[in-house]
Amino acid sequence: MTFADWQQLSPTAAAREVHARARARLSPAQQRATIAQLEPESELTAAFERAAVSAPLGRVPCFVKDLFDVAGRPTFAGSTFLPEVRPTPRSDSALVATARQAGAVMAGKSQMHEFAYGITGENAHYGDAEHPHFPGRTTGGSSSGSAALVAAGVVPLAFGSDTGGSVRLPAAFCGLHGFRHLPGHPWITDAIALSPSMDTAGWFTRTAGDMRAAIAALLGLAPAAASARGCYLEMPGLHVEVARACREAARRFDAVTDEDTGNALRSGFAPLLDMYNIIVAHEAWAVHQSWAERYRERYDPSVWQRLNRAQLVTAAQLQSAHEARGRLRELWTNFFARYDFLILPASPAPAFTKQECTLENRNRILVLTAPASIAGLPVLTIPVPLPSGLTTGLQIIVPGAQSPVIPWALERA
Repeated sequence: MTFADWQQLSPTAAAREVHARARARLSPAQQRATIAQLEPESELTAAFERAAVSAPLGRVPCFVKDLFDVAGRPTFAGSTFLPEVRPTPRSDSALVATARQAGAVMAGKSQMHEFAYGITGENAHYGDAEHPHFPGRTTGGSSSGSAALVAAGVVPLAFGSDTGGSVRLPAAFCGLHGFRHLPGHPWITDAIALSPSMDTAGWFTRTAGDMRAAIAALLGLAPAAASARGCYLEMPGLHVEVARACREAARRFDAVTDEDTGNALRSGFAPLLDMYNIIVAHEAWAVHQSWAERYRERYDPSVWQRLNRAQLVTAAQLQSAHEARGRLRELWTNFFARYDFLILPASPAPAFTKQECTLENRNRILVLTAPASIAGLPVLTIPVPLPSGLTTGLQIIVPGAQSPVIPWALERA
């Protein structure tokens, strides 16, 4: 069901449909792994009744990742203890308030990788989020619940966050359209932070038309470009099937393969993995240090291990990472002087199995996603089908959220 299909339902029917779909399309274990909180049917009906039918997203149901505050609902951010550290919020986060003003109806809060510090969709407390159509394979994370709920058709829209690929990878794995916004925007600055200089808000839809409608309602949509000049960059380490499919899909956007530009970008991107890990670890520890030791035993051990890396970061390493970040941003400035967008694959492989959720594969993902993250760039993710029935995606990286490339690309998606 698209946005328009949901908007045809009465408030009672819409609320009943959300609950029925959650029960029918997700096993009890997956309901727990993907849904942090679901509004009771009676309250959801009332929310549909209050929503302005004439608003851009009037009566479109959605879930929001549980690191954004919803008034009167505790925020756990995938943990077991966060409400013990901060009180239940009395007001909506800026993103939730904006969505409500546009007419969207909050059906509930979606589960996530604990504190957004992971990209596989695993959660030791609530269970691992699985691909709704390929059990045993991950949705990707950290916006795992949001992606699963849209991919399963429970709702047509869900909000997430993206620091190092947490919208882009789940969109690619689950065959969705995804949008990553900008760091420092009010939509993300009042959420539970991971790395404030790289955190962004974002969202998922199943169709290009719904993504276009969501962007228009929430951001305003620039007129589509009459034409756009883009470059496709193939990175090493891609699954053969993924490399072939992404190369073919990039042709829809008339993206060229520029050998000189490609070599310069690959060279400039080479140190990004270390740079990303150093900056994120340093910033994440600053967020958690006031309560981390007190609640150490209640963290997922893998999340604690990543947080604890900050203790090993030296001042010289941090300074070097920030200097490298400056050089990367200059590289992007030079690129956008010649091109309107860059296309990168959004995943190195199809959705991983549990056994494939390894450090090596996490690094393979970040090689693809960190270039836009560290530079603070918005990204539109377009799904790409694979012969196996699984999916990957294309990252369409643009210099600004109002780029006319976005509507132009959605017309071709």
